Amino acid sequence: MRFYLTINEQKTMFDEDPETSLLELLRKQKLLSVKCGCDKANCGSCAVLLDDEPVFSCVIPCGILRNSKVVTLEHFSKQAACQEIMKGFEKAGVSLCGWCNPGKIFAAYDVIRKHSNPTREQAAKAVADLRECCVESDTLINGIIYAAQIHFEKERLKKNGKQ
Repeated sequence: MRFYLTINEQKTMFDEDPETSLLELLRKQKLLSVKCGCDKANCGSCAVLLDDEPVFSCVIPCGILRNSKVVTLEHFSKQAACQEIMKGFEKAGVSLCGWCNPGKIFAAYDVIRKHSNPTREQAAKAVADLRECCVESDTLINGIIYAAQIHFEKERLKKNGKQ
């Protein structure tokens, strides 16, 4: 099946079996932040943004990707949103192992994008499907809350012309 897919702002035509997973396609493109951890959508090591929503790429078939936009951690890590998340994680004492970073970072991004003042419950729900491999849930939830505070304070200052 032939289809166009934009990966990290690069629109490319692919010819793949519709059952090939997005994870496999991205690995063929040498995007190494996307890893195969469990192949069951519960560890977060294969997470990407698909049309600005975090998804587990190991369970997304290429057959549904026509004209979609994918962002991997390689690209996202260069954006201000990622830097704010990492500052929040650092403040909370989150120390990521490198394996599951995409799932945790994209979960935080999703919470911040959808909630201007996220609650612990909203943050907990966002990370509920992620395996606790390198950081315990409460610490990760604190990191998301801190990242949201950093983001919205920056937005407030920008809005008030102080940045």
